[in-house]
Amino acid sequence: MPFRRLALLLAFVVAVTVAPAAAEAERGPVRMNEVQVLGTHNSYKRETSPAEQTAYDQLIGKPGDYDEYLLYSHASIANQLGRQGMRGLELDLFPDPQGGRYADPLVRRRLGLGPLPDPAWQRPGTKVLHVADLDYNTTCVELTTCLRQVKAWSDGNPDHVPLLVMLELKGTDRRAVEQGGAQAPPWDGTALDALDAEIRSVFGERDMVTPDDVARRGLTLEESVLRSGWPRLGDVRGQVAFLMDNDPGPASAAYLAGRPNLEGRVLFTNARPGTPDAAFVKRNDPLGANTAEIAELVRKGYLVRTRSDVPLRTVTANDTSMLEAALASGAQLISTDFPEVGMSARYGSDFVAELPGGGVARCNPVNARASCRRLPSLEPSDRP
Repeated sequence: MPFRRLALLLAFVVAVTVAPAAAEAERGPVRMNEVQVLGTHNSYKRETSPAEQTAYDQLIGKPGDYDEYLLYSHASIANQLGRQGMRGLELDLFPDPQGGRYADPLVRRRLGLGPLPDPAWQRPGTKVLHVADLDYNTTCVELTTCLRQVKAWSDGNPDHVPLLVMLELKGTDRRAVEQGGAQAPPWDGTALDALDAEIRSVFGERDMVTPDDVARRGLTLEESVLRSGWPRLGDVRGQVAFLMDNDPGPASAAYLAGRPNLEGRVLFTNARPGTPDAAFVKRNDPLGANTAEIAELVRKGYLVRTRSDVPLRTVTANDTSMLEAALASGAQLISTDFPEVGMSARYGSDFVAELPGGGVARCNPVNARASCRRLPSLEPSDRP
C-alpha cells in the first residue's frame, strides 16, 4: 500500500476511535472539580469590643492595625451556608488537649475583664479562633461545635454540591507569648490523629470525600486525580471535603508521615504539584500571571483555592480586580470576607463577592464539560 494511502487510513482510524471518546468525555458525568463555588475566609470570626481592639494594637505595637485588617465579622455558619449560599468555609484551629489553654486571653487580662465566660473554652479539644490572646471572638469555640453546625445544615440540604472546608492549623503569636500569653502545643502526630478523630466523631465516612475516596489502586493520589479524575458530582452530593490550609511544612509533613498518599487520613494537604499527595493546591493571589497558572492547574485536574478580596484593603479601594481574576481563573473555591450585600457599606463600599448570574455554584469556566453547561442548575434549590 502506498505510504500516503496508509497514512490516510491510519488518520481515519485514529479519528473514528478518538473522536467518540472525546465526545463521550464532553458528555460524561460532571465531576466535583468541574464546579466553582464561593466560600468564606475566617468563617467563625467576630470582632472583639473597641476596648479589646485598642488593647490588641497596644500589645502588638501597631496602632490602627485592628481597624485596618481585622474589623469584619461573619454570620453564623448556618446562615453562611443557607442565606448567603456559601459552599466553602475556613476554620483556624489550635490544639487544646487538656482544655483551658486559651480561656484567659492576654488582652482581657490587660483590661481586667477576666477569663472568657463560655465554659467551652475550658473543655479539652481543638479550639476555633483567629489569634490566641489577641483576636479570639468566635461563633463556635470548639471544632466539634462548628462541625455539628455544618453537619446539621448538610443533613437538611442533602442535594448540595460538596462543601469545601479549609482548616488552618495554627500556633500562637510570638509577640503574645513573650508578654505572658498562651503557648500552643505543636501540631505533631498525636495532635493530628486527634484532629482526624474529632472530625470523624461528627462526620461518618459516607459524609466525607477523603483521599482514600479519590486514590486509585497502583497510583499516587496525584496520579489518581490527574489521570482518573475526582468523583462524579452525583456521587458526592451532600458530602464535605476537608482541606489543609497550611503551606507545605512541619504540620503537613507530620500528617503525611508513613502515609505519602494520605492513606486513612481525612484532610487533603495543600501540596506542591509533583508530590504524591498533590490533589489540592492553594494559590491565594489570582492576579496577573497567577490567573493563567491557576487555570492550568485546574485543567490538569487539581482542586484549587484562591481569594477574591483581602480585608480590608479590597473594599476600601472598591477594587474588584481580584474577584474578577479569581472567577476567570477557574479555581474551584474562591474565599471572601464579603459574601453579602451591605457588609462592606460601613467602609463606603458596595463590594460583594458573588458568582455571575447568582446561585450557589456554577459550571467551572475553565474545565466544565458540555454536560455541565446544559444543566439548569447545579443544585435543585439554588438558594435554600
